[in-house]
Amino acid sequence: MKMDKKRIKLGIAPIAWTNDDLPELGKENTFEQCVSEMALAGFTGSEVGNKYPSDTKILKKALDMRGLKICNAWFSTFFTTGIEETTIKEFIKHRDFLYEMGARVIGCSEQGHSIQGLDKAIFEEKPVYSQEEWEKLAKGMNKLAILAEEKGMKVSLHHHMGTGVQTPDEIERFMTMTDAKVYLLFDTGHIYFSEGTQASVDEIVKKYIKRIVHVHLKDIRLEILEKVKSEKWSFLKAVKEGVFTVPGDGVIEFDSTFATLAENNYEGWMVVEAEQDPAKANPLAYAIKARTFIKEKTNL
Repeated sequence: MKMDKKRIKLGIAPIAWTNDDLPELGKENTFEQCVSEMALAGFTGSEVGNKYPSDTKILKKALDMRGLKICNAWFSTFFTTGIEETTIKEFIKHRDFLYEMGARVIGCSEQGHSIQGLDKAIFEEKPVYSQEEWEKLAKGMNKLAILAEEKGMKVSLHHHMGTGVQTPDEIERFMTMTDAKVYLLFDTGHIYFSEGTQASVDEIVKKYIKRIVHVHLKDIRLEILEKVKSEKWSFLKAVKEGVFTVPGDGVIEFDSTFATLAENNYEGWMVVEAEQDPAKANPLAYAIKARTFIKEKTNL
């Protein structure tokens, strides 16, 4: 499968070096090491981690030296539980930071009721939104889309384990309830984690290809996923134990995803985002492994 280098760019997330949800993972790794190794592995883009400078001039200088650009950064919304105005106020600051850094996509995750950072069984205790909460989320995301549009940007929702938008049915409900200018951040690892099937990965990318504006590439270690289910682990325990890995190192078959993106002229970033314990999975080694796999599969 040959993909268009002019349309698709490759990035990698800093979460393999330093984990925002579990700061003890990779606490010894510096920002400079992280971005240097991203470039060394052959990537041209990055998302934003907790050790990245907040001053855009300092950040730009560090990235420019290494041929890297910021392509997105996580934003937590709290429409289902919080005050809409607070989320919108914080979003505008986040939008303006990303705009100044050259990013044109904003990846959001609804964190109202989320258990992804809690010591709760990820499958048994996941949140389920009420109709009122669904309406609050859709209304809020529609507002964010308008605010993003003002800067020529696009807002997307990251379907994520431990949240109320995790399963195919929940993704469909969200996409149906929101305006067409609200997009999807498609994550191969999270949908396989949720459903445990290759078919679910293939189905979501095909169904929403026209509204996908950002892609996270991660793989799943099936033997760990089976333990997550049988032993009722939390999301953070699953991450620590290695449920995620880089593309080509787990059970997911990526040919269909790459083909769907290519055939539909997807334009944007594909970002390797495989949170692991860097003490167990050397970040540079795994970044190179991912880059080699993507090159072999897509010619990018």
